[in-house]
Amino acid sequence: MYQRLIIVGRLGRDPEMRYTPQGTPVTSLNVATDRSWTDQSGQRQERTTWFRVSVWGRQAESCNQYLAKGRMVLVEGEINEPQVYQRRDGEWAASLDVRAVNVRFLGGRGDERGDERGPSQGGPSDTGSSDSNQILDEEEIPF
Repeated sequence: MYQRLIIVGRLGRDPEMRYTPQGTPVTSLNVATDRSWTDQSGQRQERTTWFRVSVWGRQAESCNQYLAKGRMVLVEGEINEPQVYQRRDGEWAASLDVRAVNVRFLGGRGDERGDERGPSQGGPSDTGSSDSNQILDEEEIPF
């Protein structure tokens, strides 16, 4: 069996990085996707779905370094069991947990809802090469 989920959305808050007891970095991202439509009565409707994304290894360090609240990302990953919770307004909701396989940074430096720390897209990734351990200055990134 196989599953793959692709999410394109904005970060609802800054990434949070921590380390496992074995020293493996893991970064948590909260990604919001929005959907809007017009219902049968002609009223515009909107729905936001939140995903809690866990990014592991070298890619976790890159996400923590280059991403910030409001930045748009594309996440490819595998979905875990949904977590049910009660919102502040008393409504019940579910959080969808995703283990990221790949994270792409979207939006440009002029992205009004992003920040100025990261590359326009793609960004550093865990390629497995010896160069992947090198931290590049923002001016050295070719895109």
